[in-house]
Amino acid sequence: MRFSRQMKTVEEALQALLDKLTTLDEEQVQIKEAYGRILAHDIVATCDMPPFDRSPLDGFAVRAADTVHATVEQPVRLRVVETVAAGKVPIIPLEAGCATRIMTGAMMPAGADAVIMFEQTENPGEISEVVGVKRVMRAGENISRRGEEIAMGSVVAKAGERINAGTLAILATFGYTQVSVIRKPRVGLLSTGIELVGIEEPLTPGKIRNSNTTMLSALIAEAGGIPVQYPVLPDDLAGAKEKLTAYIQEVDMLVSSGGVSVGDYDVIASLVDDPDVELLFNRIAMRPGSPTTSLLLSGKPVLALSGNPGACFVGFELFARPALQRQGGQPIVSHRSIKAKLGISYEKPCPYPRYLRGRLATKDGLLLAQPDFNDKAGNLGTLKNSECLIVIPAGGKGKQAGELVEVIVHAAPSWREEV
Repeated sequence: MRFSRQMKTVEEALQALLDKLTTLDEEQVQIKEAYGRILAHDIVATCDMPPFDRSPLDGFAVRAADTVHATVEQPVRLRVVETVAAGKVPIIPLEAGCATRIMTGAMMPAGADAVIMFEQTENPGEISEVVGVKRVMRAGENISRRGEEIAMGSVVAKAGERINAGTLAILATFGYTQVSVIRKPRVGLLSTGIELVGIEEPLTPGKIRNSNTTMLSALIAEAGGIPVQYPVLPDDLAGAKEKLTAYIQEVDMLVSSGGVSVGDYDVIASLVDDPDVELLFNRIAMRPGSPTTSLLLSGKPVLALSGNPGACFVGFELFARPALQRQGGQPIVSHRSIKAKLGISYEKPCPYPRYLRGRLATKDGLLLAQPDFNDKAGNLGTLKNSECLIVIPAGGKGKQAGELVEVIVHAAPSWREEV
């Protein structure tokens, strides 16, 4: 099968991989460690929110019936019986002709059914025993009722959601000091090829530094996984299989770079003929990275990406990131695809869909996708600028500037304004 590969589309290959993956088990973490994690269970409100009737503004709690004759010219005068700050409990119930000076967030006193803001009373900055109310109030006006925002027992965050700062505020509000989250996938990371040297080593003729492992480690962490780095694989098949079999017992997935083509020393490509592995795909209708390969070893996924940095980068975004989303418990696994106008014509024909690295920009209020044109698979000089993958369909003459194209976003866009 190394030399007679069956072609799959990107969508077919990704589905073949996702079909073999399941969500990992859960673990408990402290709320301070929960940012960015995926919720394992729904979170429910442990109390009403607000937990009591309260004032949403600074003013006076009153009985609406006492204000029916109030006007700007003839304010209704009410006796102020107490002042209630946020966090304090009112002591004196309101009777006819009385008012309570009340601060934002403070509990409503018994008997009050409206709050008038300071600005709608006489001498609003003055603290006195009597207040002049200058307008008619309706019962219920300017009151936040108990449970009107969230009722106790309501689901406030759903399983599968990524915990962000707002989620943490909700957890804290309802007293969750710990939360159940999906365990982060442990991803074994390795490269193939005797031509590779460590980034701290000097270059010698025929050697290159191993940039892919450093890049993939960052991408794995960004996607919610835990990278576990292993030594470079040996170039002999028996030795490589032995190492892979040992490594995969320690992780949830293996991601490798290099060794997927049909060269004499491409060990991952040769491994697909081993009876102990289940091949998922080893040829994809895409450029760059068509030899990208995936298989199951000991029942766990191995994703083998191209050794060329650009193709390796594209392969990770198209396959590894969604795979980590599935293992990490996200209920919807997909590429973040949008439409944008192509900023510059791309006329290079290709028999397969081409995934161009590029960036997003705006011009006259329209979204543009700008390819970097450094699209040779081995080129890495513009990787740091990549925000998206621009999909150029197969065949034809590419796409002209101004045409709509599919764009897979993989980084926070900088939204430069084109001139």
